[in-house]
Amino acid sequence: MRILLVTHYFPPEIGAPQARLSEMARTWAEDGDEVTVLTGMPNHPTGVIPDAYRGAIRRIERSGPYRVVRTWLYATPNEGFVKKTLGHLSFMVTSVLLGLRPSGPADVVVVSSPTFFSIFSAWVLAKVKRAPLVVEVRDLWPAIFVELGVLTDRRVIAVLEWLELWAYRQAALVVVVSEGFRDDLVRRGVPAGKVATIRNGADVERFTPGGDPGPGRERLRAEPGEVVALYLGAHGISHGLDTVLDAAALLAGQPVRVALVGEGAERAALVARMERERLANVTMLPGVPRDEVPELLAAADIALVPLRDVPLFATFIPSKIFEYLASGTPVIGAVRGEPATILEEAGQLVVEPGDPQALAKAVSELAADPRVRGTMGADGRRTVTEQFDRRALARRYRSLLAPLARRNGTRR
Repeated sequence: MRILLVTHYFPPEIGAPQARLSEMARTWAEDGDEVTVLTGMPNHPTGVIPDAYRGAIRRIERSGPYRVVRTWLYATPNEGFVKKTLGHLSFMVTSVLLGLRPSGPADVVVVSSPTFFSIFSAWVLAKVKRAPLVVEVRDLWPAIFVELGVLTDRRVIAVLEWLELWAYRQAALVVVVSEGFRDDLVRRGVPAGKVATIRNGADVERFTPGGDPGPGRERLRAEPGEVVALYLGAHGISHGLDTVLDAAALLAGQPVRVALVGEGAERAALVARMERERLANVTMLPGVPRDEVPELLAAADIALVPLRDVPLFATFIPSKIFEYLASGTPVIGAVRGEPATILEEAGQLVVEPGDPQALAKAVSELAADPRVRGTMGADGRRTVTEQFDRRALARRYRSLLAPLARRNGTRR
């Protein structure tokens, strides 16, 4: 089966979508499919294109068992709604104009959203290649921006929602990452038989318990005897990291090091606050390459999964949950709904989002009890290997693609 995967985000960029999509592509290709990824020049989240790609209009390369076709785009930091939109629109255009021919024939076209605009280029590509279109929905867009207050103009929202539903109508299959997303789409008129859930997961061979905590603890500036509570991921408006700093202030004087590692639109403001309030028990580091993540997780005694207290986030499952659990790191989630259920069923702790007192209390109690941390870590690892192994999820995903390709007249 020839699979064309269209995505705005892809390694060497770091982040949840990049990890999910690259590992899916790798598994499909290693299992015998011809996989081509059509993406832009790497630049997320800093907006800086690496020297190796700077000035390139198009680049064709191999990443292990699959091909990657990259096209020029307007590179911009992950901040500012207008600039980000221009970046997404530029890839929508160049992915078709520069990527149509070199991406080759396809039996099925898979596009991952967000970004929302990539769906339109994938639709054009699918039409020209006469292949069924599969739309993967990792975020409910534009609904999340409405709830966060980024979009307020009702006319703009109405147009975007119409375009969103139009995109789902064009798809032969819509793949979502949570049951909450599936329920939302079905409620809004997308046929239930057209929507499938493939949750995020973890590479259980890359993320394993154990490892030398020393190098990671040194990078995180943890003092001897300090328990490290780590948040590793995007620093965006969705993540409620102000609550983590509030909790860190409450933990001052206790042997706890709160570490935040990552990039995002809110990082500069968080760093400024840490410095202004002189939060000596907090370490903030920029994002790290994916290969360095296991080293930091080996240094973590506790992993944090916060989200803002927004109703829609009850349907969002932060993908970092699964890598934390696979690493045998006990998790405290400041979440509701579906992610809270996953964590509780995996034997982890859950507190109310947006409540720094509850978060600080949970960290303090867990920091004082290594036996409980050990039990939680083992339970989490077992849950991921049994339910959220990304290779198993990729093969389940492929089982949904194969019938579409067969109906389209392909041989496999």
